[in-house]
Amino acid sequence: MIETLNGLVETVNFKQSTSIKLYDNDKYEDYPPHWHAAIELIMPTRNLYFLNCAGEDVVLREGDIAIICPGCIHSIKAPEVGQRIIFQPDTNELRFMHDVESLINIMSPYIVVTPEDYPQIHDRAKTLLLEINQIYEKNASFSEVDIYCKLLEFMSLIGKNYVSKKRTDDSSEYAKGDEYFEKFIEICDYLQEHCSEDLTLDDVADRSGFSKFYFSRRFKQFTNVSFYKYVNQKRIAKAETYLTDPRNSVTDVALNCGFPSLSSFIRMFKIIKGCTPTEFRNMYWCGNKA
Repeated sequence: MIETLNGLVETVNFKQSTSIKLYDNDKYEDYPPHWHAAIELIMPTRNLYFLNCAGEDVVLREGDIAIICPGCIHSIKAPEVGQRIIFQPDTNELRFMHDVESLINIMSPYIVVTPEDYPQIHDRAKTLLLEINQIYEKNASFSEVDIYCKLLEFMSLIGKNYVSKKRTDDSSEYAKGDEYFEKFIEICDYLQEHCSEDLTLDDVADRSGFSKFYFSRRFKQFTNVSFYKYVNQKRIAKAETYLTDPRNSVTDVALNCGFPSLSSFIRMFKIIKGCTPTEFRNMYWCGNKA
């Protein structure tokens, strides 16, 4: 159930005095395209569930787990009969941890944890989400702490599996241990910090120590998007923060986030978010007044 939706923006109404929300949902209801600042974990426990995430159709079977990252536009269609866990925790306070921030960058805009793609960890990931559901329902003392402990274990499983899978997929890249993985984590952190600057593929490739063509190919394998799309995603994410402050004009936000002109900023914002910066600002303030 979406309680507060303004345009494309869902304001997640967390459980009172917590920063978590969970539905054990059996409703026959569809959700229109929307996005939110909280990460979202969805796992059907009875029948299928149908998603469209970032323009891609996803069919979830019983036990499959979709992890939808903050800012990902998605819509949902439910079967007439079914049930699923929908868990929305606020991870903003966890992102001071380097590993959490890096993992969310890697998973963005979404991933699906299935027994076929994640055979080593799927059963444990599924168990953790079921345990989170049980803790949430019991609502005992320190339940929020227990839930975040389970969530961190869940995220650690995903991250460790990602490193392990990268080694298996291309062992030559791991001839020197985790150097390849660590290098691209370092590059992603650099882009996060400097995305508002004039970044070029040549300069960042040179910084990485790889040739431009090798870097471009490996970067896309690592992040699932091209270098320039990744940079623009980070710029738009930064712009969202600036737009929530009414003192910042849209033009100033564009220039402060690395866009050469207002028109290029508006065009890219609409491509990534599905609305203009002004529409986003209006929806944000409407949502916070609701």
